[in-house]
Amino acid sequence: MSKKLIASRLRELDNAQDYSSWRDIALDLDRLEGGDAWKQDEMSDDYDYLLIRERLARMRELRRAGNVRRLVHDLAEGLHGNLGNTANPLLYAYSRIGTKRLIEEYLEEAARCLDYICVGDFPDFSAAEKVLFFKRTGTSFGRSALLLSGGATLGMFHLGVIKALFESGNLPRVISGSSAGSIIASMACTRTDEELPEIFDSQNLNVQAFQSVSLRQALKQKSLMDPAQLQDCLTRNVHPGSFLESFERTRRILGVTVSPAEANQQPRLLNYLTAPNVVVRSAVMASCAVPGVFPPVMLEALDYSGEIVPYMRSKRWVDGSIANDLPMLRLARLHNVNHYIVSQTNPHVVPFMRELEPRKRGLFGFAREIATVTGRDALKVARQYSHSFAGGRIVDALNDILQQRYSGDVSIFPRQSPAQLMRMFANLTAEDLQRYIRDGERATWPKLERIRMQTRISRAFEDCLAWLKDSGLRRPGPAARDGRRLRSVS
Repeated sequence: MSKKLIASRLRELDNAQDYSSWRDIALDLDRLEGGDAWKQDEMSDDYDYLLIRERLARMRELRRAGNVRRLVHDLAEGLHGNLGNTANPLLYAYSRIGTKRLIEEYLEEAARCLDYICVGDFPDFSAAEKVLFFKRTGTSFGRSALLLSGGATLGMFHLGVIKALFESGNLPRVISGSSAGSIIASMACTRTDEELPEIFDSQNLNVQAFQSVSLRQALKQKSLMDPAQLQDCLTRNVHPGSFLESFERTRRILGVTVSPAEANQQPRLLNYLTAPNVVVRSAVMASCAVPGVFPPVMLEALDYSGEIVPYMRSKRWVDGSIANDLPMLRLARLHNVNHYIVSQTNPHVVPFMRELEPRKRGLFGFAREIATVTGRDALKVARQYSHSFAGGRIVDALNDILQQRYSGDVSIFPRQSPAQLMRMFANLTAEDLQRYIRDGERATWPKLERIRMQTRISRAFEDCLAWLKDSGLRRPGPAARDGRRLRSVS
């Protein structure tokens, strides 16, 4: 009876129409398959449960005693993103929803303590000390970012990922995109929270970016597609303005990667800090310029008077995913990011991202790692000797592609079909787009609880700082800027 029930619930899980239904079924399966019992048992070799138990008890004791100065001291010293290895992927492989209850209680208590410090009125802990604590400790703790890969029309999958994260309250403020991912990232980051749901309506969303050109024009511009069609697509979907203007309007941090079309240039991550006046649409146009498909692009920027002018007039830029698909190092330096959520749709990457049971990687996983390392080393050697012949630039490009890291702390990717791969550079119908959005949502649902827990404390830091800044340190009611309320504390 139990096996039949589990099989029935699995079919229902595959057919769930929304996250709430999917979550209820997944929780029931955890009960039937033994996941609940595993979560209740705090002991495991996969993390330091003794340390987490001790830290949890200490935080509760200090908060309940109202000893704010000692609590602040302990949090500043001991609050780390992967304390006791609590972010270990193995801890999320035993159940469909969540992980050890001890870890969940620890994360919630840490967030509750931050809220308590933020909204509490303490005679011996001033408002200025609060701001200093949240800035310093929040910087030390770090933050999360969402990275969207390239993939042409396959990148429409990212829309579903953003939809699932946004509707569950887990969408990071830092969003970076390359190539097709830059289109989706810019659509999200140039819209406010109130405007964002517009991009999830496949019936009203027009992403017709591809229009082939005549043979004569293709030979002239050395590309197969009309850049004017892509420009028109961006005009319809991306709000106008520079990176700085978009940041000031939405408070989202948009990053767009571009690769150089010529030698002796480096790939760049464009955002409101590195290129504040660059026009977002021109950056996305460049990031989507797949060599041979679209011609290289000259960037545009706003001058002092607000007029659009050429940016680095002599330079041209192409597809951002060639050399910097996921700019993790740059995001870490610029925005204090140390946790990466990756939505990966590149067709040369996804086949190698099939998820395996962590404890059952076997010979296939071993062979895959050996092949990857061997390929990288071979290209390194080839690169050293390739500059003496015509194929040097090709070897450099292959080396850039293979040396990159294509996964994150949490990776989300689709099941790509041959039919989808054959239509990578074809325009989508509303029905096709809806399927991509649904696929992105469904691929994100199993990762949502893990993302929620691994970003719980960093989101609490951001909410508390936002409230302290926006309220001017007043105490009328602890409402964060984005409309979410801080947790009630006593």
